[in-house]
Amino acid sequence: MAKRRSVYGRSEYYTNRELSWVKFDERVLREAKNKQIPLFERLKFLSITASNLDEFFMIRVASLKDMVNADYEGVDLAGLTPMEQLNALTVVTHEFVRKQYNVLNHSLIPLLHENKVELIGSHEKLDDKDKRFIDKFFMESVYPVLTPMAVDSSRPFPLIRNNTLNIGALLSKKDKKEKGKNKEFEFATVQVPSVLDRLVRLQDRGGKARFILLEEIIERNIDKLFLNYNVLCANPFRIMRNADLTIEEDEAADLLKEIERQLKKRQWGQVIRLEAGKDMDKRLLKLLIKELAVGRSDVYLVNGPLDLTFLSELYDVPGYESLKEKKYTPQPVPEIPAGSDIFECIRQGDILMHHPYETFEPVVEFIKRAATDKDVLAIKQTLYRVSGDSPIIKALALAAENGKQVTVLVELKARFDEEHNIVWAKMLEKAGCHVIYGLVGLKTHCKITLIVRREEQGIKRYVHLGTGNYNDSTAKLYSDLGLFTCKEAFGEDATAVFNMLSGYSEPETWNRLSLAPLWLKDHFLKLIKRERDNVKKGKTGRIIAKMNSLCDKDIIEALYEASNAGVSIDLIVRGICSLKVGIPGISENIRVRSIVGTFLEHSRIFYFYNDGNPEYYLGSADWMPRNLERRVEILFPIEDQKLREMLWHILDLELRDTVKATCLTPEGTYVKITGRGKKLNSQSKLCDEAVSTTKRIKSLAKKKERSTRVFIPEVNKE
Repeated sequence: MAKRRSVYGRSEYYTNRELSWVKFDERVLREAKNKQIPLFERLKFLSITASNLDEFFMIRVASLKDMVNADYEGVDLAGLTPMEQLNALTVVTHEFVRKQYNVLNHSLIPLLHENKVELIGSHEKLDDKDKRFIDKFFMESVYPVLTPMAVDSSRPFPLIRNNTLNIGALLSKKDKKEKGKNKEFEFATVQVPSVLDRLVRLQDRGGKARFILLEEIIERNIDKLFLNYNVLCANPFRIMRNADLTIEEDEAADLLKEIERQLKKRQWGQVIRLEAGKDMDKRLLKLLIKELAVGRSDVYLVNGPLDLTFLSELYDVPGYESLKEKKYTPQPVPEIPAGSDIFECIRQGDILMHHPYETFEPVVEFIKRAATDKDVLAIKQTLYRVSGDSPIIKALALAAENGKQVTVLVELKARFDEEHNIVWAKMLEKAGCHVIYGLVGLKTHCKITLIVRREEQGIKRYVHLGTGNYNDSTAKLYSDLGLFTCKEAFGEDATAVFNMLSGYSEPETWNRLSLAPLWLKDHFLKLIKRERDNVKKGKTGRIIAKMNSLCDKDIIEALYEASNAGVSIDLIVRGICSLKVGIPGISENIRVRSIVGTFLEHSRIFYFYNDGNPEYYLGSADWMPRNLERRVEILFPIEDQKLREMLWHILDLELRDTVKATCLTPEGTYVKITGRGKKLNSQSKLCDEAVSTTKRIKSLAKKKERSTRVFIPEVNKE
């Protein structure tokens, strides 16, 4: 291992993970610029870039600032210290924000006007009729919700909450006689209420739908909040705080209470980014920088409205379906006909589901059916992120009320879902479920459900394993794979997983499942090494791996070594990729592509040629240190030949995608694939195939029904 690192571990062979992430968000931004997709889809992609960037600052940039504050000077894979990473990120994120607003101002807003949608940027541009409307709207719907906060000798600078939109104002008392620049002023702020829609629709005119932002309405009427003052200026601003929780699990007597305590601290974290309009009053900006203790390089002055996530509200405006992609309806799973017994379907053979091309409903039905089935004895499930009104949560609670043994591992440390998961955990406990919070120091990220059922032949275990969360909402937006099986080997391993999570009991051997952080990483390294060794013996070596992120140094070194030996390697990596391609003698046999499309690519698929006996695996883990070393993850093999062919078809389509795929170049950029021939959009193709399968099944069913109707009367005649 030491020798390999000396050869393949040089810092110039790696890309910094944070800078690689920015390149991913640039690929999302590229979709916002893509003239080949409908306008409202482009708005949605721009909104996603803003949401992505917010989370990146609150977690990744915040983490780097923590390291700098702690005088940590260690280097990353690419040889950069935390301070060097921050300096590089400051340059690229400022440039990225500039690109966001260029797309908005020079492309999307003009196109909205062309399509009879007007987004009015300032209340000063309204005519008297519109002004009367928004003034009335303010007094009736907005004013009662607002809480203005002033600063004076008796009132300190207020807490500005993380990731909220606010309006800062400079005020002077009306009875003061000072004039000009020497005039004294006081500071006040009001939070734009998130409980109200940020996009306010004005009266349509000339066939145009017209909108103005809520902060513009508040800004126009802000004098009504400070009646004894003159408002010298009023401008919106927003801050990002360090939102990375520090949880001392070893010292916490009650993990749930400790996380609740830390969540309150999140609102007080260090300010790491101040966002304001480029026309903000300089006196107000100077005051905010001082009071919030934010560095000048962390101030982002933008040319347009703050927080572009509001564009998702515009996407939901009805009546503009022609400016959106046709909504896709997930298709039925062919192996699970409507109204069938799901347990019987699973007994007939393993079932592989591909969401959202196929519906997530069988997974929900799996839990619902178990909750009321008199023969089901126990249900065990891991939950990482679930939807707001989760039918799975309700089914688990019902199962406990029906006397089933229900064990649920709720991962309280799921980032930005902590508060949400605490609510579900308390509800499940109240219903009688046995709720556990995982292992100390580890996040439980695996997706697994075990149902224990009493049948004529004895106890039978039904298992669901997935690459994505048990979230019925995101299952319509994320591409993921799930497996139903009742094979005994999987059932035994599933039981062992839950025994380990609830009782810290690790079995001596496992049948099919590979677990992190126990030995999953070693398993991957052995699989890669086997391909390398086969090539050295004169055989063929081939690896195809699809994941969200790749930045584990040991894995990358193994891939470099396999490539250098002659193994052909294709990587489909949606986001972060610290591996570099095209390094002479190192990575000449490695190709990396990223797919950004209508659905978020989220599935993890791993293929190893194995000297003509291919092995296919699915799992919950990316090739990242956090997944392989600091989380409970599961990798599981796909053994049925028909299901393997399905996986090969998915990989083959994505490797041939010429519409939504971009390829990593040796220079570190991602470029669109050019060439002749028919264009292929892998996501659209998979949608079309799922619809065709449904139509074919319905057609066969109708033929069977017709033949039955013809046959029966003939029998009656005789």
